Amino acid sequence: GSLRRAASINAEYMGDRPERLAFCPIREELYAQCFDELTRQVTINCAERGLLLLRVRDEIRMAISSYQTLYESSIAYGMRKALQAEQNKVNLQEEQATLERECADLEKQATELQNNIEEIDRSEKLKMEQLEQKHNEEIENLKKHNDSLKAELERLLSFPLQKRKSTDCVAARLRLPRHTGDR
Repeated sequence: GSLRRAASINAEYMGDRPERLAFCPIREELYAQCFDELTRQVTINCAERGLLLLRVRDEIRMAISSYQTLYESSIAYGMRKALQAEQNKVNLQEEQATLERECADLEKQATELQNNIEEIDRSEKLKMEQLEQKHNEEIENLKKHNDSLKAELERLLSFPLQKRKSTDCVAARLRLPRHTGDR
């Protein structure tokens, strides 16, 4: 009678819920009532077997209690690890964002420095071209000045010769004696 009753209760309970949870208080209570009824019936027939079943029941309850504690502890451990993982994920995301910002800043600085280098190169090239042009102009001016000095020197060096010739011409016109240095 009681076994049929437990089986019908179990079928009724399991009929609505096909999944089995790790620890279900309703199912546990049903099995405990069944086991108590079996123990009562066995104890009526044989007291020693009944006491043995009571010990088995107590051992099973202690084992189930230990398993339940272990289960709850492992759930708590899993939750702690999940929270730590989530926190680590958040920390890593923050660090990633920080590093990405730093990279962007460094890339911006590198671009600015590259632009500065290019600007300095252009400026220095322009300065060099201007200095070279100025130098070439200075060389040309010095060549012109040198040529004018050379011409002046040649003119001055040729002047006494012309003077002598012109004095000879005047002397010939005047019929004066020539310089003795020419003879």
